[in-house]
Amino acid sequence: MQNTFWFLNTRSHTEDTAVTKQNLTRASGELFRRAPDERFPTLDALLAHCRREKDESEDRWHPPRGLAPEPTPDGRLGLKAGADGLFALNDWSFGQLCGLARVSKETVNRLAPVTAAQVLRETLPGGNKPLQLLTRGEGVRSVHGTAYTRLHNADLVGTLKDYATDFTPPQAGFNGATGLYCGEQDLFAFLIDPAGWAEIEGEAFAPGFFVWNSEVGKRSVGIQTFWFQAVCANHIVWDAVEVIEFTRKHTANVGDALGEIRRHVELLVRKRDERRDGFLRVMKTAMEKTLGDDAEAVLKELAKRGLSRGLAKQAVEAVAGGRFTIFALVDALTRLARQVEYAGDRTAANVQAAALLALAA
Repeated sequence: MQNTFWFLNTRSHTEDTAVTKQNLTRASGELFRRAPDERFPTLDALLAHCRREKDESEDRWHPPRGLAPEPTPDGRLGLKAGADGLFALNDWSFGQLCGLARVSKETVNRLAPVTAAQVLRETLPGGNKPLQLLTRGEGVRSVHGTAYTRLHNADLVGTLKDYATDFTPPQAGFNGATGLYCGEQDLFAFLIDPAGWAEIEGEAFAPGFFVWNSEVGKRSVGIQTFWFQAVCANHIVWDAVEVIEFTRKHTANVGDALGEIRRHVELLVRKRDERRDGFLRVMKTAMEKTLGDDAEAVLKELAKRGLSRGLAKQAVEAVAGGRFTIFALVDALTRLARQVEYAGDRTAANVQAAALLALAA
């Protein structure tokens, strides 16, 4: 890939440009906080996991009076849900229950299970509005009121499988993290199109996006699309442009978010295709259009473009076969620039090569 697009990156970092770049660290934060069992190698593996979680989970609605915190047989704190039985609480659902009771999670967590159950029984709200429990097996994954509407991770990842067909995880991070994660509380996916490189304002960029969700209320559902120039081993996305973000809370119309995420992916794909097609047209022209029939004619044309006589002569001599296409000359100039000792002179030579390529646009 670099051999195809290296000559597009001709601007120095200090040169003024119309493209505003930023470095994105969201995926890097995920890389450092995810345990190995939350990482998935492929989108197929992530989808299979999410579908299994969805199939094995169940929503249960109970009025507050039907819920009774009780110790479990193994000495943990559990929640009895009417006739459905006693379910164990994990850290997240325990915190949500404390939030509903308006008591400190840290304080209750220091109490013996019998005492903690008594505190929660006395502080949980009453009323007739049912509470929504998401259970899996013998455990409670989350506790919500009636305002919360769930969006399953499986539905989100299924949308990506259908509409982001050319996108894959980036290279594995330095610690083996993949960019695809799903844990007890939330999901995060980092995907790029490794073959989608195209030109924006004279530089090479590829498309990518982050997407996230939580089935248990940890975070909103959303997507952030962008065009980037590099991804490092820490999964920092470098020099990103055209960064667009969409988020939606888990309320009544959260299902509409899937359509919005699909639209953002489709827009990214459409731009990629348009830019790639335009770039390929430029390359085709550059490979066909010549600057002259012989070396002397080409030297005169290069002099008109501001190239020094010495550099122009070196470029002409470096062209194999004597067919002086724009592409061949740009390739020769860029290879010669690598041999220049001083960075300023190398940058100047690359800028001249890019200006020559513009003749094919």
